[in-house]
Amino acid sequence: MSAYRDEDPRLHGIKTKIRVVPNFPKPGIMFQDITTLLLDPRVFKDTIDLFVERYKGKNISVVAGIEARGFIFGSPIALAIGAKFVPLRKPKKLPGKVISQEYILEYGRDCLEMHVGAVEPGERALVVDDLIATGGTLCAAMDLLERVGAEVVECGCVIELPELKGRERLNGKPLHVLVECFECCE
Repeated sequence: MSAYRDEDPRLHGIKTKIRVVPNFPKPGIMFQDITTLLLDPRVFKDTIDLFVERYKGKNISVVAGIEARGFIFGSPIALAIGAKFVPLRKPKKLPGKVISQEYILEYGRDCLEMHVGAVEPGERALVVDDLIATGGTLCAAMDLLERVGAEVVECGCVIELPELKGRERLNGKPLHVLVECFECCE
């Protein structure tokens, strides 16, 4: 589901603040840069508020943010809805015991790690990232959370690249995005 279809006036401001950077990080990739959105406090707040309005009162106890841009959006969402924030990090970034999940993404391979014990069985989790492209990163995040017994309620992303069909890889898990961008590849 895309919030953009709902015609909330805040969504236009969000969409106009996302900069497209051609050929980054590799030739042929049209990178959706959210750092320009972060430079506008009103639009950044609108982005967080839209997610908080959706998830407040849904009994979510865990917001899992995917490194690194998922941290930017996930942390304030967690605070606002009264949930704990769990960082899902790249390998060897978390001290102590971790569980890992490898995955394939749109331009290579990667791995996510989470602290053992950060999430308890039965907890209701929201996965947050800035963007869904092929869906590999979100699938890895959901796999990590479900392996420890969490119920993934939904994935929330600021941007979706519908051309890459990442939503289809989520096996029916709900996905909420604020804006859709159709210029992802050259």
